[in-house]
Amino acid sequence: MSFTLDSKVALVTGAGRGIGRAIAGRLAAAGAAVMINDLDAAPASETEAAVRQAGGRAAQLAGDVTAPDFPQKLVDATLAAFGGLDMIVNNAGYTWDNVIQKTSDEQYLAMLNIHLVAPFRILRAAAGHIRETAKREIAEGRRVMRKVVNITSIAGTDGNAGQAGYSSGKAGVIGLTKTMAKEWGRYNVNVNAVGFGLIETRLTQPLTKAGASIDVQGRQIAVGVQPAVLEAVKYLCPLGRAGTPEEAAGAVLFFCSPLSDYVTGEVLICGGGMHF
Repeated sequence: MSFTLDSKVALVTGAGRGIGRAIAGRLAAAGAAVMINDLDAAPASETEAAVRQAGGRAAQLAGDVTAPDFPQKLVDATLAAFGGLDMIVNNAGYTWDNVIQKTSDEQYLAMLNIHLVAPFRILRAAAGHIRETAKREIAEGRRVMRKVVNITSIAGTDGNAGQAGYSSGKAGVIGLTKTMAKEWGRYNVNVNAVGFGLIETRLTQPLTKAGASIDVQGRQIAVGVQPAVLEAVKYLCPLGRAGTPEEAAGAVLFFCSPLSDYVTGEVLICGGGMHF
């Protein structure tokens, strides 16, 4: 069965790099117009340019999704740019790891803010448009399906040592997903989650003594995975390797497509069979 996302509008957070960029590209290739968000303006512009160069439709708004007023601005900008909103992919996120006795309140709350509070605020900001549009369509005798895909992790389903904050946020978004599936089913919205295992991105690059880091709100946060852990993946993962961003995006594309029109409140693990 083939499908098209022509006439659909998608909002993808964290789309400047890695999995988010791959998701934006896959949705645009299927015909959707894509609003690209990233914390950093340069990567967001690069993704927008790549989508346009491939023949797709795109716009971008850089900004911090954890800022209380930004989610509404992002939803409003999407509606202004494309006149609608049919798919929301809450993908933005990062890791800030430590064992619990070395984890500060700031660190723990930062993980909850990016992985759980930001998706909540974005969905709340979109609620008015989604409800009113769906009510009008239903009154006209039309069923138009819309999609929400929240990104979780096997750290959220299984837990992972050193990731109390990250795992809590990723577990929490599963609860949000299941609740919104029940709230928004009446509006013909499928709300699902994709949980990733180890995917090849800058957050999972080999950790070296030099130490790669990302800048989040002026904080330099180390990112990367111990080489021994990456080596162990071939033994822990039945497929024997990490996944690619394009493979990760494929799972999200399924939940954004008509193929999932009767699937809601579910968590699809895209991890090559690996569990912590």
